[in-house]
Amino acid sequence: MSATTVTTASGAVLGGSSVPTTRVRVDGDELVVAVAATPETRARGLMGVTDLGDLDGMLFVFDVDVDAAFWMKDTVLPLDIAFFDAAGRLVDAFPMEPCPADPCPTYRPAAPYRYALETPRGRLEVAVGSRLAFED
Repeated sequence: MSATTVTTASGAVLGGSSVPTTRVRVDGDELVVAVAATPETRARGLMGVTDLGDLDGMLFVFDVDVDAAFWMKDTVLPLDIAFFDAAGRLVDAFPMEPCPADPCPTYRPAAPYRYALETPRGRLEVAVGSRLAFED
Protein backbone atom coordinates (compact mmCIF):
# COMPACT_ATOMS: atom_id res chain seq x y z
CA MET A 1 0.00 0.00 0.00
CA SER A 2 1.33 3.44 -0.84
CA ALA A 3 1.88 5.95 1.93
CA THR A 4 -1.09 8.02 0.75
CA THR A 5 -3.53 5.11 0.57
CA VAL A 6 -5.44 4.36 3.75
CA THR A 7 -7.50 1.19 3.79
CA THR A 8 -10.52 1.69 6.00
CA ALA A 9 -12.23 -0.99 8.01
CA SER A 10 -15.91 -1.02 8.85
CA GLY A 11 -16.62 2.17 10.72
CA ALA A 12 -17.72 3.75 13.92
CA VAL A 13 -20.18 6.33 15.13
CA LEU A 14 -18.41 9.36 16.50
CA GLY A 15 -20.25 12.44 17.71
CA GLY A 16 -23.43 11.17 16.06
CA SER A 17 -21.80 10.71 12.64
CA SER A 18 -20.66 7.52 10.94
CA VAL A 19 -16.93 7.59 10.20
CA PRO A 20 -14.59 5.07 8.58
CA THR A 21 -11.88 3.57 10.78
CA THR A 22 -8.46 2.07 10.19
CA ARG A 23 -5.61 0.49 12.13
CA VAL A 24 -2.24 2.21 12.33
CA ARG A 25 0.95 1.67 14.28
CA VAL A 26 3.15 4.29 15.86
CA ASP A 27 6.42 2.85 17.10
CA GLY A 28 4.79 -0.57 17.49
CA ASP A 29 1.74 0.76 19.37
CA GLU A 30 -1.39 -0.34 17.47
CA LEU A 31 -4.26 2.13 17.33
CA VAL A 32 -7.76 1.98 15.90
CA VAL A 33 -8.63 5.45 14.66
CA ALA A 34 -11.40 7.29 12.87
CA VAL A 35 -10.32 8.55 9.45
CA ALA A 36 -10.91 12.15 8.34
CA ALA A 37 -10.00 12.17 4.65
CA THR A 38 -12.47 14.64 3.15
CA PRO A 39 -12.53 18.41 3.57
CA GLU A 40 -15.78 18.09 5.54
CA THR A 41 -14.55 15.42 7.96
CA ARG A 42 -11.22 17.18 8.43
CA ALA A 43 -13.01 20.47 9.21
CA ARG A 44 -15.31 18.78 11.75
CA GLY A 45 -12.58 16.63 13.31
CA LEU A 46 -13.39 15.84 16.93
CA MET A 47 -15.52 18.96 17.55
CA GLY A 48 -18.21 18.22 20.11
CA VAL A 49 -17.04 14.65 20.71
CA THR A 50 -17.15 13.82 24.42
CA ASP A 51 -16.28 10.11 24.22
CA LEU A 52 -14.15 8.25 21.68
CA GLY A 53 -15.68 4.90 22.64
CA ASP A 54 -13.38 2.11 21.47
CA LEU A 55 -11.36 4.43 19.24
CA ASP A 56 -7.85 5.60 20.04
CA GLY A 57 -8.16 8.87 18.12
CA MET A 58 -8.57 10.37 14.67
CA LEU A 59 -6.22 10.30 11.69
CA PHE A 60 -6.41 13.27 9.31
CA VAL A 61 -5.32 12.21 5.82
CA PHE A 62 -4.30 14.59 3.04
CA ASP A 63 -3.63 13.76 -0.63
CA VAL A 64 -0.63 16.09 -0.76
CA ASP A 65 1.74 17.60 1.77
CA VAL A 66 0.14 20.51 3.63
CA ASP A 67 1.20 23.05 6.24
CA ALA A 68 -2.23 23.92 7.63
CA ALA A 69 -2.60 24.67 11.33
CA PHE A 70 -5.01 22.84 13.64
CA TRP A 71 -7.12 24.38 16.39
CA MET A 72 -9.38 23.13 19.16
CA LYS A 73 -12.51 25.26 18.59
CA ASP A 74 -15.49 23.47 20.19
CA THR A 75 -13.35 20.42 21.00
CA VAL A 76 -13.94 19.35 24.58
CA LEU A 77 -11.33 16.60 25.04
CA PRO A 78 -7.69 17.54 25.75
CA LEU A 79 -5.72 16.05 22.87
CA ASP A 80 -2.21 15.45 21.63
CA ILE A 81 -1.48 15.87 17.93
CA ALA A 82 1.38 14.30 16.00
CA PHE A 83 2.16 15.31 12.42
CA PHE A 84 3.79 12.81 10.02
CA ASP A 85 5.21 13.21 6.51
CA ALA A 86 4.31 11.03 3.50
CA ALA A 87 6.92 8.43 4.54
CA GLY A 88 5.43 8.22 8.03
CA ARG A 89 8.22 10.11 9.80
CA LEU A 90 7.30 12.37 12.72
CA VAL A 91 7.40 16.05 11.74
CA ASP A 92 6.20 17.64 14.98
CA ALA A 93 3.85 17.11 17.94
CA PHE A 94 1.94 19.26 20.41
CA PRO A 95 -0.40 18.93 23.39
CA MET A 96 -3.63 20.80 22.61
CA GLU A 97 -6.10 22.35 25.04
CA PRO A 98 -9.88 22.58 24.53
CA CYS A 99 -11.06 25.99 23.35
CA PRO A 100 -14.71 26.87 23.99
CA ALA A 101 -14.61 30.35 22.41
CA ASP A 102 -12.61 32.48 19.97
CA PRO A 103 -9.86 33.37 19.72
CA CYS A 104 -8.36 29.88 19.86
CA PRO A 105 -4.64 29.10 19.61
CA THR A 106 -3.43 27.30 16.50
CA TYR A 107 -0.98 24.43 16.28
CA ARG A 108 1.23 24.44 13.17
CA PRO A 109 4.09 21.97 12.67
CA ALA A 110 7.59 23.07 11.72
CA ALA A 111 7.37 21.41 8.28
CA PRO A 112 4.73 20.19 5.82
CA TYR A 113 2.93 16.96 6.69
CA ARG A 114 0.66 14.36 5.08
CA TYR A 115 -0.99 12.89 8.19
CA ALA A 116 -2.07 14.33 11.53
CA LEU A 117 -2.97 11.99 14.38
CA GLU A 118 -5.06 13.27 17.28
CA THR A 119 -5.23 11.12 20.41
CA PRO A 120 -6.46 11.72 23.95
CA ARG A 121 -3.84 13.49 26.06
CA GLY A 122 -1.13 11.04 27.13
CA ARG A 123 -2.40 8.12 24.99
CA LEU A 124 0.52 8.22 22.57
CA GLU A 125 4.11 9.17 23.24
CA VAL A 126 6.13 10.24 20.23
CA ALA A 127 9.68 11.50 19.89
CA VAL A 128 12.24 12.23 17.20
CA GLY A 129 12.40 9.08 15.07
CA SER A 130 8.78 8.03 15.69
CA ARG A 131 7.09 6.42 12.69
CA LEU A 132 3.49 6.02 11.54
CA ALA A 133 2.73 2.79 9.67
CA PHE A 134 -0.47 1.43 8.20
CA GLU A 135 -1.75 -2.08 8.85
CA ASP A 136 -1.96 -4.20 5.70
